[in-house]
Amino acid sequence: MGFYALFSLQISDSLILLQIFRFSSIWTLSKMEMGRCPSLCLHHHLCLLMWRGLGSKGQKITLLTNHFKVNVGSVDGHFFHYCVSLSYEDGRPVDGKGVGRKVIDRVQETYSNELDGKDFAYDGEKSLFTVGPLPNNKLEFTVVLEDVTSNRNNGNASPDGHESPNAHDRKRIKRPYQSKTFKVEISFAAKIPMLAIQNALRGQESDNSQEALRVLDIILRQHAAKQGCLLVRQSFFQNNPDNFTDIGGGVLGCRGFHSSFRASQGGLSLNIDVSTTMIIQPGPVVDFLLANQNARDPYSLDWTKAKRTLKNLRIKVNPSNQEYKITGLSEQMCKDQLFSLKQKSVKNDNGEAENLEITVYDYFVNHRNIQLSYSADLPCINVGKPKRPTYIPLELCSLVSLQRYTKALTTFQRASLVEKSRQKPQERMTVLSSALQRSNYNADSMLRSCGVAISTNFTQVEGRVLPAPRLKVGNGEDFFPRNGRWNFNNKKLVEPTKIERWAVVNFSARCDTNSLVRDLIRCGDMKGIRIDPPFDVFQESNQNRRCSPVVRVEKMFEDIQSKLPGAPQFLLCLLPDRKNSDLYGPWKRKNLAEFGIVTQCMAPTRVNDQYLTNLLLKINAKLGGLNSMLAIEQTPSIPVVSKVPTIILGMDVSHGSPGQSDIPSIAAVVSSRQWPLISRYRASVRTQSPKLEMIDSLFKRVSDKEDEGIIREVLLDFYTSSGKRKPDQIIIFRDGVSESQFNQVLNIELDQVIEACKFLDENWNPKFVVIVAQKNHHTKFFQQGSPDNVPPGTVIDNKICHPKNNDFYLCAHAGMIGTTRPTHYHVLLDQIGFSADDLQELVHSLSYVYQRSTTAISVVAPICYAHLAASQVGTFMKFEDASETSSSHGGVKAPGAVPVPQLPRSGGSFDPFPSQLDKTGLDHSHSLGAVGGE
Repeated sequence: MGFYALFSLQISDSLILLQIFRFSSIWTLSKMEMGRCPSLCLHHHLCLLMWRGLGSKGQKITLLTNHFKVNVGSVDGHFFHYCVSLSYEDGRPVDGKGVGRKVIDRVQETYSNELDGKDFAYDGEKSLFTVGPLPNNKLEFTVVLEDVTSNRNNGNASPDGHESPNAHDRKRIKRPYQSKTFKVEISFAAKIPMLAIQNALRGQESDNSQEALRVLDIILRQHAAKQGCLLVRQSFFQNNPDNFTDIGGGVLGCRGFHSSFRASQGGLSLNIDVSTTMIIQPGPVVDFLLANQNARDPYSLDWTKAKRTLKNLRIKVNPSNQEYKITGLSEQMCKDQLFSLKQKSVKNDNGEAENLEITVYDYFVNHRNIQLSYSADLPCINVGKPKRPTYIPLELCSLVSLQRYTKALTTFQRASLVEKSRQKPQERMTVLSSALQRSNYNADSMLRSCGVAISTNFTQVEGRVLPAPRLKVGNGEDFFPRNGRWNFNNKKLVEPTKIERWAVVNFSARCDTNSLVRDLIRCGDMKGIRIDPPFDVFQESNQNRRCSPVVRVEKMFEDIQSKLPGAPQFLLCLLPDRKNSDLYGPWKRKNLAEFGIVTQCMAPTRVNDQYLTNLLLKINAKLGGLNSMLAIEQTPSIPVVSKVPTIILGMDVSHGSPGQSDIPSIAAVVSSRQWPLISRYRASVRTQSPKLEMIDSLFKRVSDKEDEGIIREVLLDFYTSSGKRKPDQIIIFRDGVSESQFNQVLNIELDQVIEACKFLDENWNPKFVVIVAQKNHHTKFFQQGSPDNVPPGTVIDNKICHPKNNDFYLCAHAGMIGTTRPTHYHVLLDQIGFSADDLQELVHSLSYVYQRSTTAISVVAPICYAHLAASQVGTFMKFEDASETSSSHGGVKAPGAVPVPQLPRSGGSFDPFPSQLDKTGLDHSHSLGAVGGE
């Protein structure tokens, strides 16, 4: 029989390895123990590559970038760092957000003489900076604020200062103690020389230089805070409805600006970019809830869901206009919710006011004369404490503006946000120029005291456009991409596969499957893919469509198992919804994690030949074929890489959605195979502790002779697929880490790679290159006087790059929509000694080998595959039953951490699939296709 690629899970401790292997060749290598490279000293310090010069290849192009030149007039002085302690008059610490800035502003106003008229840079919490020292190392002040909104409402006062609609409280009600007097202690902490900024510009970075630039960024934050902006790290959002856009579900996209200082080859610059965050729809609470739940009217709302959604949001109450934080909802409706109202005019025998049991509705309507039109049959908003609630009718409550929405967006919200926040290059430049002018940083007294002056002109840089690499397609044809794109019209794939044992699974009620199969076979023949007729078409019964997604998948598999005579090579799955089918996750999990079956999902709407061709590209790659490849791979003539056996790794970590602190993170490593090719990859994917960014499963020694880490797997696969050659060069591309984590990439992750090498062969010393790719940055490039994005292949390695380290920006792809976001590559380590041109060309070429598209992609293919693999397994984790994530079900719980669940073992009990089938090998497309894509 032909081969059946089994996607298996090998479980060790809390880690999951997703891999494909041949039963006939479970490999072992004798005396292949790799030793630690003696030239690396990685512990306890950051080992960055020294600057190696600029590249020269490509056509030169003059560009503008959103960095604005900064001149620093004073370098002889010092920033003085002080610790700030704020407390109320009775000694309670101040914990209300926003109060600190008001208090420090009042300190400056009241005690200007005592402070020698110094300006402050205050971070809003516990750090304060000045230019030059304050009169004393420790200062104490007392200030009074007249209008402080307290976040310490103790639950026993009504929102308007009258008696409280407070349930279950029979004690004497006292007015809350809200101190308006504050004690402030300012204590000296450190001195930072401004000369450190100049040192940073020379590449002589130190803790002082980072701290000095941090002070400048804090000044920007303070400047924005004084303008009433919402602050999100270094991004600022004004309360201007013109900047709001509705993305559905009661959520608005709020456009603001990122602003931060950067040290570069051209000196100090201010990087300004458009930034977007999500906020809650301000206004009546009921309007937000209706939009959030897509409900017809207030009486059809799900109040259990509403309670979770509203918790901790801030509201203003009519007519007092006071601000409160929502703590919950009343258990009963407004007309039924009782509380004890003290009647001052009615005394008991002890001369105390009598308590009257009254509903919240009656209190507001009859005692306060506030008309309520729809609140009677709805719960009340609680702004008090759980045991001492303060109830307010729903219609009197309005959500305060600029409250961040931090939950994960739906597919539709995300698509809407992307569509509505797009800006063409010229539009973005206009918006940024306007933002810089409105910010008026040059008028900021603190910046002036530092001698900082900011230019209003975009910085001009020189870029180079690298030529697109030549591709090979079927029948030995060459193909030259144009504008970063190509197509397979009238062309065959370079290595088409055969689809012999397959079936169609139809979860869609509306599809002519016979016509679809005929068209797929016809399009496959045009591309060189031979597709036999499917064994069967499995139609979902009408009664099963009413079941849950997991049950629907289970029942479909029961039907498949009962009818198929053997293992399918491939299953084509027709889903009813294109973007957000709830069947997708359970279906992928069942196929890939449990049975190792390659599957392709599609939604049979608007299907044409182009759609089917794109579908076949994915299918061909998943089944071991190759759609196109670089011409220089066949020669082979890739600089440096083709001369010495070289493995290329892509690493990424995927985390759970915001607010899902118990969802395991997914670490993925993809690796090249069949050297000297750089177009074929396979993936290993494992779970790790939630929110853990560093991969902890690269090396996992379980005994003196056994390592169950990822790196051993990829090295052995490279060895078996590359003619029994060991990689003498290891190039690592790492995605998703910030500059503050570069140290950890070398000291934690690279150290594990070296340990894995040492464990395989003590005498083997491969050379390493470590490159971090960043997409999450704020640098953009523009063609002066042109409405178009920069051309694909544009590389920039001067002026705005790091003054000393080896980094460059690459726009490999054609930006068709909005403004192109370049990828910022940081070379942390280079033992091979790449020239700037060779390395930039390699990175550019790796943007053309992604088998799932006919365009150059924005980041190298190994990283894109790793991201795809991690995301795919992330869909599995969403369907883990909570009870199955406990340690009794195979999850391993680290001290103080949540359990890390394991996926089920592959192969399951699919009896009709013969276990004696020939399992043929570790193939990139099986492994990548199985964990990524549709």
